[in-house]
Amino acid sequence: MFRTLFAAAALASAPLALSPAVFAQESAPTPATLSLSATGEVSLVPDQATVSAGVVTQGDSAAEAVRANALAMSRVFAELRRAGVAERDLQTSQLSVNPIYQSYDRSSSREPRITGYEARNTVSAMVRDIDEVGDVIDAVFEAGANTLNGVSFSSSEAEEAQDEARRRAVAELMALRDLYADAAGFQVVRLMSFSESGGGRPYPVMARTEAFSSDASTPVAAGELTISATVSAVWEIEG
Repeated sequence: MFRTLFAAAALASAPLALSPAVFAQESAPTPATLSLSATGEVSLVPDQATVSAGVVTQGDSAAEAVRANALAMSRVFAELRRAGVAERDLQTSQLSVNPIYQSYDRSSSREPRITGYEARNTVSAMVRDIDEVGDVIDAVFEAGANTLNGVSFSSSEAEEAQDEARRRAVAELMALRDLYADAAGFQVVRLMSFSESGGGRPYPVMARTEAFSSDASTPVAAGELTISATVSAVWEIEG
């Protein structure tokens, strides 16, 4: 009986013998850190544009509206090709057919009646010569287009500019780190984490065209693109 009680007491005291090491691990000091973020930017002059235009037609039946639309859009596509837009730069961005209902009459309890159908077809055309944008817009409207959703400008050098923005962001980040270390009198021990956020390809610059003219191409202003990259880092510091 005495041996059994002694063994039980020894087992019960075993965890207590390990507790100082456990407490030592839990009480290890958290290293001091420095967290910083920086952004780099590159400005570009657009050298290409995407024109989004199309045709809206109506008819007594869905088939009639679609036939009229197809005829007009075939002329628009042909004119875009004649204007020098390559097949790989043409893409249908919207194609829909919807019923047209009579105006709502509050005094009537009857359901709205379908009075016709409307067909919409929109094409996006990439114009790789920025000087030809106005001429392309004029061409599609002369061919029968009756809607213009807008013009977005971009750059063929966006990827190279994005890398340069990253380099500028990193350089700014390192400069900030050194500035704080020098001003506060601490030393940088090691890099703990590094990440990139935001940035990406630039949002295209949108432009609306001015009034159309038969003796001059439609004027457009390309403006400027800004490409950015933001980087963040955490360092362990001491001192």
